[in-house]
Amino acid sequence: MAKPVPRITPAEIQRVIATAWDDHPPFNAVLMSHGLTQGQLVQLLKRELTPSAYKLWCARSGGGKPNAPARRGR
Repeated sequence: MAKPVPRITPAEIQRVIATAWDDHPPFNAVLMSHGLTQGQLVQLLKRELTPSAYKLWCARSGGGKPNAPARRGR
């Protein structure tokens, strides 16, 4: 279970969301620049975005999961 999201101002929440919505943000850069863990970022976005916007973000970003190398068939 993720740690609770630290108390942050509405302006900071908007900056986190804007960074997460950026076209190609390196996921670790989002986490490090705002001091949130992966679970906290996902939890914040689930809370602040509408369900459809959250699903769209998951589809665009891979749901906040780090990219794994592609596997090749044997």
